[in-house]
Amino acid sequence: MSDQLDDFLKELQGQIYEETLRDYGQKAFDRWIDPPCMHTMENPDAHGRITGSCGDTMDIFLKFKEGTVSEASFITDGCGPSMICGSLAAELAIGKDPEELKKITAETILEVIGGLPEEDQHCASLAANTLQMALFRYLDQEASGR
Repeated sequence: MSDQLDDFLKELQGQIYEETLRDYGQKAFDRWIDPPCMHTMENPDAHGRITGSCGDTMDIFLKFKEGTVSEASFITDGCGPSMICGSLAAELAIGKDPEELKKITAETILEVIGGLPEEDQHCASLAANTLQMALFRYLDQEASGR
C-alpha cells in the first residue's frame, strides 16, 4: 500500500509541477520551488506588513547601509504567486536607495517575472505595497531621528 501511495504522490507532484511551469513560466516556477530571500530578519531597519484583499499576509524586512538596502527578506502565509512576488520584491530592493525603491511597483514585479495569470496579478500589488510600507516606515524613522 505504501508503494502505491508513494507512486501516486510522485505522479501528483509531477502534474502540479508541469501545470505550474506551463501557467507561470520558468522564472516564476524557480522562485516558487526555492524562493530567494524568504525568511524573517532580526533587527530590520524597516518592516512592512499587509494583509491583502485575498487574505494573504506578507511581511517585508529591510536593512540599510550607507543609504541603500543592504539586505531584504520577506515571509508570507499566502499562495505560490504571493511567494513569487514577495521574493522578487525583496530581491529587487537590494542595492536600491529610497528614491529607487519608490519606483518598484506591481507593474515592475510583473514585468520582471514575465507576467502572471490575471487572477494572480493582485499578488504583485500586495508585494509592492508591502515594500512601500516598509520604505515609508524607514523614511518616517529617519525623519524623526529614531
